[in-house]
Amino acid sequence: MAGFRTLSSGLRALQPGAFGADPRGERMARIRRSPHFKDGVFQNPGGPARTRPSGSTLDFAKVFFDKDTRPRRTPKGTVPVHSTTLADIARPPATGLRLTWMGHSSVLAEIDGRRVLFDPVWGERCSPFPFAGPKRLHPAPLPLAALGPVDVVVISHDHYDHLDMPTIKALAGTDTLFAVPLGVGAHLEHWGVSADRLRELDWHESTKVGGLTLTATPARHFCGRGLRNTQHTLWASWVVAGDEHRIYHSGDTGYFDGFQEIGAEHGPFDATMIQIGAYSDFWPDIHMTPEEGMRAHLDLQGGPEHGPMLPIHWATFNLATHPWADPGEGTLAAARAVGAGVALPRPGEPFEPTAETVPSEPWWRGVALAPAGGRAPGEALAGAGIKAASDAAAVAQADTVSDGACGAGKGTEDPETLPAG
Repeated sequence: MAGFRTLSSGLRALQPGAFGADPRGERMARIRRSPHFKDGVFQNPGGPARTRPSGSTLDFAKVFFDKDTRPRRTPKGTVPVHSTTLADIARPPATGLRLTWMGHSSVLAEIDGRRVLFDPVWGERCSPFPFAGPKRLHPAPLPLAALGPVDVVVISHDHYDHLDMPTIKALAGTDTLFAVPLGVGAHLEHWGVSADRLRELDWHESTKVGGLTLTATPARHFCGRGLRNTQHTLWASWVVAGDEHRIYHSGDTGYFDGFQEIGAEHGPFDATMIQIGAYSDFWPDIHMTPEEGMRAHLDLQGGPEHGPMLPIHWATFNLATHPWADPGEGTLAAARAVGAGVALPRPGEPFEPTAETVPSEPWWRGVALAPAGGRAPGEALAGAGIKAASDAAAVAQADTVSDGACGAGKGTEDPETLPAG
């Protein structure tokens, strides 16, 4: 047994630092006390979710290596990034709320005089290794050091395209606080963040940061960074509310009825940031399609008349087999079908969700291969589906309320695609 422990310790020493650390001690004891932890793992709302590609390996390989669809998974040209400048973010937002999408799920939110940074990923690859894994399709809009002070960094879960070790290590040298789901603090402490700067929350728990209330809300996903996926760290969506404004960040999630409950308790929102990329029929339970994302937005808002939806979790990394531009096209079609507001900024382009206008041009079309047969049929199909879904969502929302209720630019090689996470 002593020899086995020595071998085990040696193997742990060889693990990349990016694997992070497993929860231990009081942190693990708190996890075991969570009402959402059962049979040794965190449980998803709505029952078990498939967290690995369904179907046979052969079926997946046929889709992955298809010579006709593979070229469409990356842009054909340079992504038109807005090079965020200090002038863009130095002056306070006129409306008190400004969002800057930095690509993928990274968003800087300036809300009621405070600065919140969601899921910051400035690394070149969302991977534990610097030489392999999905590579950025566009550069970060500005260097992390040029971002300026941040009051709180919010992490949705511990997958590499949302929790980036180099970025966290850089932020560990500042005085920012970190709001994370239960168990994720173990990774951050392992990378140099002191325990007194961590706010570690279970679902439905809240913390105050400089006048803002941050609440961890449910999501339908999973966790894990190392060779052993112990499911001992939680995943979450987040509500951030100030004196005047409130916003929602979905993290990664499949669609589930809980969006209606979150909206009834915390909404409506001045803006929602909703995951609409890296979806697949091979893992339908853990990521949303654009149509499902719009349905979630309507659930959260109680209808299309409230603040706009910012589509996130797309354009920056190739994490699924759908065409690169499909999340943007699908979101645009879904929004048009129901008359919902949608913000379509280029990466790095600041906008104010409550202003009279928000970015609305399909900027990706200049660098994406057009879909075979044009775009109109897809828009019509999305419109029919989302219209029916939105009608059902509106009824369900009304019932709920009445009840009281992952190169600084595109590489020369085709970036690797990994099962979404």
